[in-house]
Amino acid sequence: MFTLGSSQRFFLYGGAVDMRKGFDGLSGLVRNSLERNPLSGEVYIFLNRSRTLVKLLHWEAGGLVIYYKRLEKGTFHPPVGMEAGGTLPWSSLVLMVEGIRVLDSRQLPRYTLA
Repeated sequence: MFTLGSSQRFFLYGGAVDMRKGFDGLSGLVRNSLERNPLSGEVYIFLNRSRTLVKLLHWEAGGLVIYYKRLEKGTFHPPVGMEAGGTLPWSSLVLMVEGIRVLDSRQLPRYTLA
């Protein structure tokens, strides 16, 4: 089943990516640039130079999955102040994919388990 949700961790790759890369090429970027394991179950987000294409690389039971979206109009905008290789909350990923750009926001404190 193809599913992503708030239970996963999301990492944004900092540079522009050649979208001709497939499973092996994107896995290599995860290993070498982000210094993470692509088979960990985390989700890795890649954008092309013009930010009209996005790929998400994710390991689930049985193999790697790539989610791929091309915009016909507009661009993807990562959250303001997002650093390369940093974690991206699920809510920010949904806003980015849906084309909603939040310029000023404040996260209210919530209880989290240690």
